Amino acid sequence: MRTTVIAATLLVVAVAAVFLVVRGRPDEPTAAPPPQVKTTTVKKGDLANTRLLQAGLGFGAARPVKGVAGTVTKLPAAGQATELGRELYRVDDQPVVVFYGATPLFRTLDAPGVKGSDVAVVMDNLAALGYQVGTRPGDSAKAELTPRVVEALKKWQKAVGVEQNGVLAPGRVLVLDRPMRVATVKAQLGAPAAEELFELTTTTRLVTAEVPVAEAGALKAGLPVVVVRPDAREVPAKVTSVTTAAPQENGGQKVDVVVTPDTPADVGDLDTAPVRVKITTESRTGVLTVPLAALVALKEGGYAVQLPGGALKAVKTGLYSQDLVEISGDGITDGLEVVTAQ
Repeated sequence: MRTTVIAATLLVVAVAAVFLVVRGRPDEPTAAPPPQVKTTTVKKGDLANTRLLQAGLGFGAARPVKGVAGTVTKLPAAGQATELGRELYRVDDQPVVVFYGATPLFRTLDAPGVKGSDVAVVMDNLAALGYQVGTRPGDSAKAELTPRVVEALKKWQKAVGVEQNGVLAPGRVLVLDRPMRVATVKAQLGAPAAEELFELTTTTRLVTAEVPVAEAGALKAGLPVVVVRPDAREVPAKVTSVTTAAPQENGGQKVDVVVTPDTPADVGDLDTAPVRVKITTESRTGVLTVPLAALVALKEGGYAVQLPGGALKAVKTGLYSQDLVEISGDGITDGLEVVTAQ
C-alpha cells in the first residue's frame, strides 16, 4: 500500500514537470518581436515655396470728376459704365458726353483752322461714331478743325440733341483715357457743377496690396501669381504694376502692388472683397524628394538616407518645402525605398 502511494506521488511530480516544460515557467519573460521599420520612397516631382499677401479686390484707385460752371441737373448711378458718345450727366439740363482720348478739351473749339491734340481727340471720336471727318495727320498736334470736321460736329450735335452750331466747349464733353465705371456719386442735384460730382474707376477688377519695400523682393510687372478668393478658390493672375507708395507716418516705406486676374470672369461675381495673393518665391521642377523625416543627420556633418537593410547613403539637400526636401547623390533614384521616422 505504501509503495503504491509513493509511486502515485512520483507520477504526479513527473506529469507536473512535463507540464512546466511544455508551458514554460509562468515568470519567464517572452522575447519582444523586432520593431517594424517604416519606409517611404524617393519621388520625382516639383517643389515650391510660396508667400501669401493680404490684399483687396476692387476696381483700383478712384478718380474724382468735377464739372464746369453751371448747376447739376442729372447725375449717373453708381456702377454705371461710360460709353463712347453717350451722355453721362447733365449741367444746366445740357448733356455732358463721354469721349475717349489722351488730351482733355482745354479750350473752346469755335473756328475752322484751329490745330492741336484736342482737335485730334474730337476727330478721332467723331470718326469712331461714324461721322466723316477726313484724314487726321499722324502728328496729333497738326490735327485741324476743318470745315468738314465742323460739319461732322454739327451732325453729332443734332444726334445728341443740342444746338447745332459747330462749337464745342470743354464742359460739353468728358474726355477719359479708357472706359470707366462710376464708383460713388458725391454731388446732389442742384449743386454747383464745378464741385466734385462723382468718382470713376476702371471697369476691370484689380487686386491691390501694400508691401514693405524690404519685403517686395522679386515682385515686378508680369510676374505670374495666384489670387486666393474668399471661398479659397485659386485664380491665375499677373502683377500689373509695382510702384512706390507715399511714405507712412511711422517712416516705413511701402510699395503698391497691383494684380490683374488672367480671366476677369474668375472674379466677376465679386464686387469688392478681401483676398490673398500667393507668390512663388522659389521653385524646382523634376527633382527627387523625400519627407524631412527620412533625413539622417551625420556626425561628420551633412545628411544621409537609410536603406531598409541599415546601410546609409549620403545625400546633398536642395530646396526645403513644407515637409519635403530635395535630395541628390550617388544611387539616389526615383522609387528608392528608404527608412522614415514617421
